[in-house]
Amino acid sequence: MSEPDNTLAGTSIAVVGMAGRFPGARNLSEFWRNLRDGVESITALNDEQLIAAGATAAELENPDYVRSAAILDDIDRFDASFFGLSPRDAAIMDPQHRLFLQCAWEALENAGWSVDEFSGRVGVYAGSGMNTYLIHNLLSNAELVANAGLFLLKQTGNDKDVLATRVSYQLNLTGPSLAVQTACSTSLVAIHLACQGLLNHECDMAMAGGVTIEIPHGLGYVYREGEILSRDGHCRSFDAASSGTIFGSGLGIVVLRRLEDAIRDGDFIHAIIRGTAINNDGARKVSYLAPSVAGQADAISEALTVADVDADSISYVETHGTGTTVGDPIEIAALTRAFRATSERNGFCAIGSLKSNVGHLDAAAGVAGFIKTVMALEHRQLPPSLNFSQPNPLIDFDNSPFYVNTRLRDWESKGEPRRAGVTSLGIGGTNAHAIVEEAPDAAPSSSSRPWQVLTLSAKTAAALDSMARELADHIEENSPELADVAFTGHVGRKAFAFRRAIICADSTSAADALRQGDSKKVVSGSAPENEPSVIFLCTGQGSQYLSMARGFYES
Repeated sequence: MSEPDNTLAGTSIAVVGMAGRFPGARNLSEFWRNLRDGVESITALNDEQLIAAGATAAELENPDYVRSAAILDDIDRFDASFFGLSPRDAAIMDPQHRLFLQCAWEALENAGWSVDEFSGRVGVYAGSGMNTYLIHNLLSNAELVANAGLFLLKQTGNDKDVLATRVSYQLNLTGPSLAVQTACSTSLVAIHLACQGLLNHECDMAMAGGVTIEIPHGLGYVYREGEILSRDGHCRSFDAASSGTIFGSGLGIVVLRRLEDAIRDGDFIHAIIRGTAINNDGARKVSYLAPSVAGQADAISEALTVADVDADSISYVETHGTGTTVGDPIEIAALTRAFRATSERNGFCAIGSLKSNVGHLDAAAGVAGFIKTVMALEHRQLPPSLNFSQPNPLIDFDNSPFYVNTRLRDWESKGEPRRAGVTSLGIGGTNAHAIVEEAPDAAPSSSSRPWQVLTLSAKTAAALDSMARELADHIEENSPELADVAFTGHVGRKAFAFRRAIICADSTSAADALRQGDSKKVVSGSAPENEPSVIFLCTGQGSQYLSMARGFYES
């Protein structure tokens, strides 16, 4: 991390929380491991799987049918009771809305804030892909339509318009709540609008993101010459063998605050947004569906200007990178034009495309690329862009600032903060670009007492056990300060009926105790002066929990 820059106060936005689910990754830890290790999360499907997903015999006989998909696990899983929804309400809700709602809760928890403890207004800016669940699973059921009514089916959990407001209602968020729809650039545009809402003091915290879930799920597709879909089921961004992209399902949400507010309140800052910009190509292109060099270049130049940084300071760009033979060269031409305003250097800036890992996530593509970039800044590593061997002959990389990063490498810094750009482009011409910078060094935690009380709570006993295991995994993988873990558990989480607490002195024994799960005193491990490092574990519900805890303290 870098030293805090006081000139950023008032103009920059802190990323204080993130959550997401992507093909091959149920959470952000798995997502980063896949990126770091160069995993392509595209599934090759056999005929049995495709038939089970709804493919027809005629489709499978077509020689141009591509048996590949970017699959999102557990799209049928939803904790309806957690949000006070009936099984019927959940069943008629678009899976995009269901998973986005759960992800919103996870993102706030990742940010370390309970809405009950946050005194300001929280905004929601979000968009979703086309609702094919309504078409294939609801409207095709005449009895359901007759019993539930078309208005209920459309408006309460299936219309794109209600994605953001459903989150605001369920989580009691009172800031602006806006549905954003700009096709493939939707979620990066949502991030831009969230930044504007914060800078205009329309809200004090904002959630921004997007979701796309394809229904039916797990199907292949028919390749057609000249269209955007890939011939072989792989996305080969910027490569000579590229033939298009493959669409997938995923979702992501980031939690944002004004930088000075995040620093003041001691938030964990994942990265800083220095500046964002959006625009539209207008008629400056050959057709409605075509991209535009001028439009993209203008958006990138404006973002650099807003961020008040030179292109020379950008060492990575997460591109749109769909792998189309025409779109990729136009994107590099636009980036080069924007960078040439302040830089004449060649080959100094790495580029990559998440689409080579997980496919094109449509409305979630922008936030997915943004999260990838933030995690790369956090880990100070540039993950490889996949499926690149020889450059597209229409791209002149030798006379551009860019090169495709094809291997995991340390993200070097030359005395200034690491910075990156993130591009997202929408069909119809709405372009978005963001300039992201590594977070300043956090102030070290003050000295604390040797023993800490870690607390957890959930709505069910099973959820509490799962939460304890996840916290144990987090402690083992990241070795956080126990005092920080304790603080977040005390003030950054909503309290529910099922509760667990341990009193501990070191991470190893704390993780062990979290996995035990029984209501009992525990003596395990060792601490300085041969004292036990975990002396109490208590699990209970409501008054039972309090009486056990009181009994321990009295003894």
